[in-house]
Amino acid sequence: MPRAGLDPNTVLQAAAELVDTRGLEELSLASLAQKLGIRSPSLYNHVNGLPGLRRKLALYGFVQMRDAFTRASIGKSKDDAVRSLAEAYLDFARRHPGVYEATQRFADLSDPTVQKAAGEVVEVVVQVLAGYGLQDDLAIHTVRGFRSLIHGFASIEQQGGFGIPLDLNESFRVLVDTFLAGIHARMDNK
Repeated sequence: MPRAGLDPNTVLQAAAELVDTRGLEELSLASLAQKLGIRSPSLYNHVNGLPGLRRKLALYGFVQMRDAFTRASIGKSKDDAVRSLAEAYLDFARRHPGVYEATQRFADLSDPTVQKAAGEVVEVVVQVLAGYGLQDDLAIHTVRGFRSLIHGFASIEQQGGFGIPLDLNESFRVLVDTFLAGIHARMDNK
């Protein structure tokens, strides 16, 4: 019988808090049970073991990213939309490092539900970049480039890889502006 007040959403929120504060490597049923003040077997009423918890955490991350990216880009177009989207992406990775990492490590893209959730995140980026008239393969290549830039920056930052004492936010702005200059150059040469 499930404990009163404990539901799948509460379990998921606790898991998200755990990985965001202590790191993804700390995620286990035992650590989550301890955080919730229950015994590990009680979690099986809400998740399908550690693999099921990881899957739910990745799905949760994709939904949170999609919503944050959508909020950031609504009412904006072209450069303003890309800058806002890039800032939202980096902000998400900074505020939710464990959940963000879960979307990278635990996303089984052979799972149709995970594939759909990840696709919805990509679709927001595609829609933002559509303002430049990018189509077909070029649109996908540009989305991949955008993701690579932002993910790379976020990952290096999270690992403490930027040792030179310069403003990281300014470095990020330069990176995004350079990406935008590349889009403009590409469109000018069409």
